[in-house]
Amino acid sequence: MYNTFKTFIFLAALTALFLLVGGALGGRTGMTVALLMAGAMNFFAYWYSDKLALKMSGAREVSKAETPQLHSIVEGLAHKAGLPKPRVYIIAQQTPNAFATGRNPDHAAVAVTEGIMHLLNREELEGVLAHEFAHIRNRDILISSIAAVIAGAISYIATMAQWAMLFGGFGSSDDDSGNAGGLLGGLVMMIIAPIAAALIQMAISRSREYQADAVGAEICKNSMSLANALKKLDEWNHRVPMKVNPATAQMYIVNPLTGASLAKLFSTHPSTHERIRRLRSMAVYPEGL
Repeated sequence: MYNTFKTFIFLAALTALFLLVGGALGGRTGMTVALLMAGAMNFFAYWYSDKLALKMSGAREVSKAETPQLHSIVEGLAHKAGLPKPRVYIIAQQTPNAFATGRNPDHAAVAVTEGIMHLLNREELEGVLAHEFAHIRNRDILISSIAAVIAGAISYIATMAQWAMLFGGFGSSDDDSGNAGGLLGGLVMMIIAPIAAALIQMAISRSREYQADAVGAEICKNSMSLANALKKLDEWNHRVPMKVNPATAQMYIVNPLTGASLAKLFSTHPSTHERIRRLRSMAVYPEGL
């Protein structure tokens, strides 16, 4: 519940920041336009995020005949989670990773790389897929898509305002408030707003990962299967980073853009070490580790 509450607070802050940017850079008209843009973009994210994610990752849908074990695990977890069976996809990459997408449980899909099929045993793969089922149950894909769209829109508005200022169009609004104070506020907003939006978006992503770990462990009834899988996945993704579009990085179970220089605040994923620690604390017999 704590992570869910944090997520809604972050989303509210992101939406408020969006409206604040629109108001600061365009007065009441700018705020109205920002609100309409937010609604339109959220609708687009709701309907098309799954198709875009699968296309950008190069995922291919596979039948039960092609991957019987994978489909067997997915079917079993769908029953345990009380969810419809999602579509199953394979990504032709050897770096082990996985993600889920879809606007709701009835239109969901899970995708795994070829590498994860070779690296993990059945129990560990079940733990990973249980984590993805948790994302589906919690509507995390929709939440993350909305956050990404709004954050992107804030950056876009700030960029457009910079160009408008360069060509002398900045500072005029229906409030006729193009004074020095308004200009200074606008300049601060153009610099600070995109950074703040990115920080909030990343915080939402990290919060949902912790929640999905906990719910996934409940679904498969074995927190250690996911903990062991995360350890292997983290090691491999540091050794052989995936070739992915940065826009889709937050969807994967471990960060495919693992870089030592990546600041914690700007990371789409929480520390894998901390995730494993939390999962181990949920285990019934942690002394056997």
